[in-house]
Amino acid sequence: MYLCYVDESGTPEASGNTSHYVLAGLSIPIWHWKYCDQEIDKIKKKYELGGAEIHVAWMLRPYLEQSKIVDFVSFDYQQRRSKVDTYRKAEILRLQRVRNPKLLKQTKKNYTQTESYIHLSYDERRSFIKEVATSISRWGFARLFAECVDKIFFDPSKAQKTIDEQSFEQLVSRFEHYLQVIGTTGPAYNGLIIHDNNQTVSKKLTGMMKKFHQTGTVWTSIENIIETPLFVDSQLTSMVQIADVCAYVLRRYLENNEEELFDLIYTRADRKDGIVVGVRHFTNLSCNCKICRSRRRSV
Repeated sequence: MYLCYVDESGTPEASGNTSHYVLAGLSIPIWHWKYCDQEIDKIKKKYELGGAEIHVAWMLRPYLEQSKIVDFVSFDYQQRRSKVDTYRKAEILRLQRVRNPKLLKQTKKNYTQTESYIHLSYDERRSFIKEVATSISRWGFARLFAECVDKIFFDPSKAQKTIDEQSFEQLVSRFEHYLQVIGTTGPAYNGLIIHDNNQTVSKKLTGMMKKFHQTGTVWTSIENIIETPLFVDSQLTSMVQIADVCAYVLRRYLENNEEELFDLIYTRADRKDGIVVGVRHFTNLSCNCKICRSRRRSV
């Protein structure tokens, strides 16, 4: 049995604030699950993030209040957290007095989403994500599948489906094909998709998967993937958080050319005869990014 943990980065809507939408899945054999989970947990504990969710987009943004605290990095973790908490409480009270409900609401959201990480400086948060990415890069048994859609070049009327629907169908097809390939030299392997519990898409993806089991995708019949996706709370499941890392890193490379983390994660992209088949950048034909280049056979 192979488990494929799936999460997204960016928004599928054309009006969203990202130029790309990425749906990524990291597949691991079930017999390696405990090892992977324990390795990520060990890194979390090193940074005192034991019970925290890894949400890279929130981790890797500047926290203004840290820059307002003199000699922030000289304090221990407990002192840092206390000082940031004090600053944030004062800021919430200030915003309540100036009567700016929109800014107050956004500030409260920012504080809630980043509360688990406030004891870490930006450099430490970056180091944490790099250690996680390095661990993933060393999992020779893992395979990365992803559909990375440049929204400028996606035409829903031509595709006859939405961006997230196309991405899910692509990911399911590649995971299924991988299971078929590894089963040709030994026993057949089944796969299960485990997805972050997004209530806005769970019903749609469940319906799509039921249809795939009946009629297949555009590219393949479904013989090895069992059931519909299992939707889980990413706060409680470290491996879904790892899928979030993969999706975020792919998107940031395509949008901002951030290569360091990408080069680590991309080593796990599924390949056949040296050509990447598990990850696609849906964009114009002239794109020369590392993903597009790695999908071309050299002559």
